[in-house]
Parts: sequence; structure tokens; C-alpha cells
Amino acid sequence: MTISQSIHSSLPGPGSLVEYLQDNQVNLAVMLEEQGGRTRLFTQRGREMNLPAARLLPWHGPKYPLPATRAEHEERLARHLETRKALAESIDVMEIWNLAQGELDSAPMEWFADLLWEEPGPDQRSALGRVLLEAKTHFKFQPPSFLIYPEQTVQARLAEQEAAREHQELIAVGQDFFHDLWKIGISKAPDAPDASFPSPPEPTATKLRELLLRRMNHPEDPATDDLWRNLTKRIPDHPQQALLLAQAWRLVSAHHNYLLAQADYDWQDEWSREFLPDIQRLEEAVQSRAVPPEPLALVSVDSPSTRDIDDAFTLERTADQGFRLTLAIARPCLEWSWLSELDQAVAQRASSLYLLEGVSHMLPERLGVELFSLRQDMERPALLLELDLDPEARVRSIEPRLGWVRVQANTHYEQVEADILAGIEPFASAHALAEMLRDHRIAANAVVFDQQDPHLKLFGEGADIQIVREEKPAAPKAQLLVSEFMVLANTELARWARDLEVPLLFRTQNVALPPGIGGCYTRPEDMYRMSRMLANAAIQSKPAPHASLGVSAYASVTSPLRRYVDFINLAQVASRLDQGTARLTKRDIDAALPFWRARMEAVGRVQRTRSRYWKLVYLRQQSDNNKIWDAILVDETPTQAVFSLPAEQVQVRAPKRLLGDKFLIGGNFGLRLGRIDPLLNEIKVVEIIDDQTEQKE
Repeated sequence: MTISQSIHSSLPGPGSLVEYLQDNQVNLAVMLEEQGGRTRLFTQRGREMNLPAARLLPWHGPKYPLPATRAEHEERLARHLETRKALAESIDVMEIWNLAQGELDSAPMEWFADLLWEEPGPDQRSALGRVLLEAKTHFKFQPPSFLIYPEQTVQARLAEQEAAREHQELIAVGQDFFHDLWKIGISKAPDAPDASFPSPPEPTATKLRELLLRRMNHPEDPATDDLWRNLTKRIPDHPQQALLLAQAWRLVSAHHNYLLAQADYDWQDEWSREFLPDIQRLEEAVQSRAVPPEPLALVSVDSPSTRDIDDAFTLERTADQGFRLTLAIARPCLEWSWLSELDQAVAQRASSLYLLEGVSHMLPERLGVELFSLRQDMERPALLLELDLDPEARVRSIEPRLGWVRVQANTHYEQVEADILAGIEPFASAHALAEMLRDHRIAANAVVFDQQDPHLKLFGEGADIQIVREEKPAAPKAQLLVSEFMVLANTELARWARDLEVPLLFRTQNVALPPGIGGCYTRPEDMYRMSRMLANAAIQSKPAPHASLGVSAYASVTSPLRRYVDFINLAQVASRLDQGTARLTKRDIDAALPFWRARMEAVGRVQRTRSRYWKLVYLRQQSDNNKIWDAILVDETPTQAVFSLPAEQVQVRAPKRLLGDKFLIGGNFGLRLGRIDPLLNEIKVVEIIDDQTEQKE
């Protein structure tokens, strides 16, 4: 219900006290003159001003005779202002709202005044009007009346008001706290104690913690952008603001891997606990399918630390001195529940991560490390690829089949390297076959990079971590054996699938390389030059050439325990062999492809970025005492020189002016490094030393 304004005070005239709103505040003034809807006022601040009559509030008085002196105006305004403020303090606005809400939708101020006084005067009406204007959660001024909010609206507005108050309090406290945190994070040593540094009171501290962790894990979060900008106004801009603040507050440790949360990747195996019933059912189902293993003398070749073994081989020479190679590939898709919550969680992980700080497997460890891993002397389901190759290592036939295997031995690279050098079979023949396979690919214009990755190892924890580069014996022949057999398996299965129209996820690198460029590259400058010519490989549902591998089609299937793409491809092949048709159509694969690509890129970024991070931490730790790093110049631009640190497998850019006038791509130099920031992936070169000049001196 709405009540009409039935009480009309006489219109204000010269000499009347009037009120108006300015900057959301009620101001008192004396009307000196009114003409044509315009008024001239003497304000409570002692100044004259012009104001449209429509701006005046709908209450006024009393009226004093004019003319009057300035002192008289000031005295009257001060006296009435004091009276009105005192009256306003005595008014209980909640009592007025309780009387009005539910009865009326709106009412003029005079109606409310009649609730409190029998004959309200100008000072009383003004005091009440001031109170109603201030009570924005309960009333809304719509001249000449006040809307009366219902209880539901009042509660919502009170909640908004409280949230706004907490927001402002959070900013006021948080700005100072973040400023102090930043000074600690930048100026203090990472392991310095912070017991004397006080945290904000609760619940402010909890809100700041939650915000820091959210911004660290989701730096582009639009929901917190405004709040974050306000909180960080007093600290320098930095891409890793939230991480540095969280480390200074000890919310996360030094060297915290924020990339995992940004990629939505759960570290190690804790994530799999919620799927324990599904894992147990799968174990039982797989074990019920076990049959006697095929009589094959299979061996696997991996690093000593490898636990998820997804391939093994056996090799024998044929009567015409050709090769019969049988590859066993782990079959984790057996009895797999597709589109289940477990399957979706594994697809989200996309790949295993092999980082310096540890390993996180794609599959639950009870599956990828135990149930399906091709561990020595254990019966395991497998996809078997029997390949018949002629004496020149040309594939004559491929026969994929499903079966169970029992791996005879899990061997390691260094052991196999020694066996190859000693001529022990089957490794000597396997290496000879691998060399021929590589030569065939090179003849097909394949580009092979032969470089030894540095062996870095972490010691200690948190801020005390130290990185040591270990010198381990190289095993190039054993590594060539494994890599060429995997390329062979993935290439031949891609051809098999293409011929039979089995939909797979193909890895392609469809770029045109100059004829005759194929080869095995070992020099850093050559590898850098070639890498600039190669595009990144892509995943697609249509077979196409992979330029750097030198093959017409390639579909990775040999790492199903470690990569979801391989897992899918293996399932496609297994379904075709077992049921006569692939599980997924090409249309199904195309529909899911954007998600798989996105997840592979996100998880791959963690692997690349984190590996680079630890290398830069190592360089920073080792760059004391003016250490000179051995480097090779691999490229130069008008402004920059690009160097490779071959032992560390790190590329570094330096200002061209430090290089001097005489230089040669492939030349040996020494670099003295300055500031190294692993978080920002920055290395500053402060001096370039020409090795040739040093030797002459």
C-alpha cells in the first residue's frame, strides 16, 4: 500500500532554513532569494551558492525575517544544526521501520514524524529525514516519499553492507600485510625464521590465505581480479606475486610446484584413494581373465628407477639372416570401465610426470606400477606385435595379437650397453637392427638429435635443497635400441591401422624439409638450426607424415601406462583384434580431440617448465665465485647472441654487444652469469669470454 502525501507545508521562501544533499551529505542553508526555480543560499559553511529549487529536500523551516547580518545567519544555522544532530541521535530508526514495514510500501517524511511526535516542528522533521536518509538498508528516498523495504530486502541489503564492510577491512589490513610480506620475501633469506612476524587477526587471515592460494593456482581468475589489484597496490608488479607472498607467509615451501595446480594435476598417488573400490574390481576382473603366458623370452630395458614398465621385446634371427622381433606392450585397457569416474580422472591426468622432485604416474600405482606393469616373472596381459624383417631391416609383415606374457628379465641401460659391447645376444643383434632402422629413417630424411641429458639430483628439502649434477656412464647403444624399436612399433601399427581403417590418434609433423637434410646431429649449433626448421608435432585423427621421424604415419601406442593418447590407441587396436571393430569411431575421436589436446599441452607444460626451472636453480647455485660456463655460440641476431651450455642442455641469450666483432657460429666461449631467476626463466649474461683469445693469451 502507498500513502499519499496529504500534508503540504508552505513552500519555502526567502529567510527559510532549507536542506539539500551534496556528496551524499545533508547540508543546512538559509534561502536568500528564489526566482524561476533557482535559489540563492547562504550555506552552513558561510558561503553563498546558487541551487535549483528541485534540489531542496521536502522539509524546511523555520523562517526568519530578512534582511539579516552574516553573523545572524551563521548563529541560526549553527544552533539549528546542533539541535537537529542531537535529535537524530535520539531516534531509533529500527523502531520506525518495524512499525512501517508490512503496512506501507512508501510514505512521506511527515507521516513518519507523526509516529514520533504530536506536533513535529522543523528541527524534528529534519532530524527524522536525516535518519531515514542514512538508513539505506531499510529505506530509499524517492522524493517526496521514502520507500519502505520489506524484511527480505533488508536482510539482503544488510548482508551486502556487511560484505562491503568486510571487503574494505580486508583491503585495509591486507594492503599493509602484503607490503610487509613482500619486504620479507624479497629481503630475507628463504630459510630465515618468521616467528616474530604477526599474521592478521581471524577471519581476515583465513580470507587472505585462501585468496593467495587461489591467485597462485589461478592467476587469471576474474572473480578475484579487483580485490587482488587493491591488495597489491603497494607492492611491485611481478608475474609470481601470489607465489612469492605465499612463500614468505610459509603457506607453501620454497620451490613449491605451483604449475601442478594450474594444470589441475594431482601430485603422486593420493588422488587414486577415492577410486579404491573401482581399482579392486578391476584387479579381480583382470585376474579372472588370466591364461598361461606365451613362451617368449621377453626382456625390458629401462632406467633402474623405472617402475611402470610398458614394453619388452624378444629377438631372433631368421634362416635368411633377417629378424623376427616380437614386442610386448602392456595392456591396461583390459576390463577398463570407459567413461567411468576413474577413466575421466585418468584422462584428466593425460600423462605421467617425471620431475626431479619425484614421479607422478598417470594411472593409479596399483594399476600402472603393479597390475599392468611388465614386471619380471609376473603374468601380464599384453598386446604382442610380431614383426618379420629382412636382412636389411625392411619390414616384411606385422602381426598384432592379444595374449599374456611373462617377462624374463627387467634389464637396465648400463647393463645392456655392456652386453652390446660384449656381443651378448639378443642385445648385440638388437643393436645392429636398431642401427639399420635408424639409417633407413635418415635415408627418408629423418632428423635425429644425439645429445646426453644432464643427470641432476636433488638433496635436502625446502629452502635447503641442493642440486648436484652426477656424471653417469652413457649408454647410447642401449638407448638407441629402445628408441628405434618404439619408433618401429608405432610406425608399423599406424600403417596397419591406416590400411584397415582403424581410427587412431596420429602424431604428425607435416612440414616440408629440404631434401638430403636427414642425418644424426650431435653439434649444438646444428641441432639448434634444425630445431628452428621443425614445427611442433600435433595430434590428429588423420594419418599424415611425421617429418623429423622420417615416416609417413605415426601413432604412439608403446607407452599406455604413461600417456593417455597411447592408452586410447592401444584400446582401439585391442578392440579391433578382440571384437572385429574399434571401440571409438573417427567421429568419436574428433569430438574428444580438443579435450585430449588441451590436457596433453597443460601437463606437458608442467614437464617442460619444471625441468627448465631446476636447471636454472642449479646454474644459480653453481654460479658463485665468478664461475665461467662452457658455451657454444649457436645463433646470432642483430641484437642478441644465442649460446648453448651443452653439458647442462640450457640455451642462453646475451646482448650482442658483449660478443665483440669476431665470432663464428659453433665457436667455444665462456659465459659469466649474473642474475638468474628460475621463476621468471631469466638468465643474465654479464661477460662473454672468447676461448680462442684466452688460449692465445
